[in-house]
Amino acid sequence: MPTTTAAETSSIVIRDARGQAEMRAVEELQKEVWGLPDLDVVPLSQLVAATAAGGVLLGAFDRETLVGFVYGFVGYEHGRAAHHSHMLAVKPGFRNHHLGQKLKLAQRERVLAQGINTMTWTFDPLQSPNAYFNFNKLGVISDRYIINFYGEDAASFLHRNGTDRLWVTWRLSSRRVSERIGGIKNAAPEIESVVPLVQIEKDNSPRLNNSTDGLSSEYVLIEIPADINKLERQSSELASAWRVVTRLAFTKALSSGYLVENFHRRSRGGQQISTYYLSRKKSLDDFV
Repeated sequence: MPTTTAAETSSIVIRDARGQAEMRAVEELQKEVWGLPDLDVVPLSQLVAATAAGGVLLGAFDRETLVGFVYGFVGYEHGRAAHHSHMLAVKPGFRNHHLGQKLKLAQRERVLAQGINTMTWTFDPLQSPNAYFNFNKLGVISDRYIINFYGEDAASFLHRNGTDRLWVTWRLSSRRVSERIGGIKNAAPEIESVVPLVQIEKDNSPRLNNSTDGLSSEYVLIEIPADINKLERQSSELASAWRVVTRLAFTKALSSGYLVENFHRRSRGGQQISTYYLSRKKSLDDFV
C-alpha cells in the first residue's frame, strides 16, 4: 500500500467540501473506508441539505483529491443545541499523519464559530486506538452505552461483531479539552487495589468480575484487548465474548452512576492492556 511523506501531507488542505463532484467523492470514500453498499451511504442529497442547514462537511484535499473528510449536523441535546459528528474517514494510505485529528480540530473551530459548545459522536468501545484518540487526544467523556446502535445486521464489513457504541460528549471550550488538544495528558490514577469489572487474561479471553465491591469505589476499571481486530481474525467467538462481557460491564457501571472519563494503555507481564477509567463523583456538567 502506498504511503505518504511528511512533505506530501504538509501540502494537504482542509476546507469545506462543496459542489457535486466533491460530495460524490465523499460518497465514494465512505464505500472505500467502510465497505458500505450504495443503500447505506450518506448521499449527496443529504449532504447538500444538511450543510445548507448548518451542518459541517470538511474535506482533506491532496491537491484536488479527497483523502479524508468529517461530517456532522446540528442536533438538540439536554435542552440546547449540539453538533453531532456522524462520520470521519481517512484513506488508508494517509492514516499515519494525524489527518483525523486535524479534521476534528477544524470541525471544532467551525462549530465554535456557530456558537455551539458541545459536540457528540459514537464509537465502538472495543476499538482501543479510537478510545485512546477520543479520550486522550481530544478529551471526550461518556455517560451512555448504546446496544447495537446501527442494528444487529449493519452492512459494513467493520460491523461483524455488532454495533454497540459509546456515545461521547466533547465540551469544546472546556479546560479539559484545551489541555488534551494542547498535548497535556492526564496521568492514570494510582488505583492498583481496584479490581477491574472486566480483566484480560493471559490467553486474551475476558474475565467478568461480578463482585459488587467493584461498584462501591470512586473508580471502576474495564480492560479491553489492545487489538480487537487482530483478535477477531484469530477467533470470532473470542471477539464476541468480549462484546458480551464489556456490554454487561459498561451498562452496569453507567446505570450505577459512573461516567467514562479516561483511557490508558500499559504493559502487564509483556501483554499490552487497554483500560477505561470510570469515575463516580462527576457528571457531564462538571466538564463545562
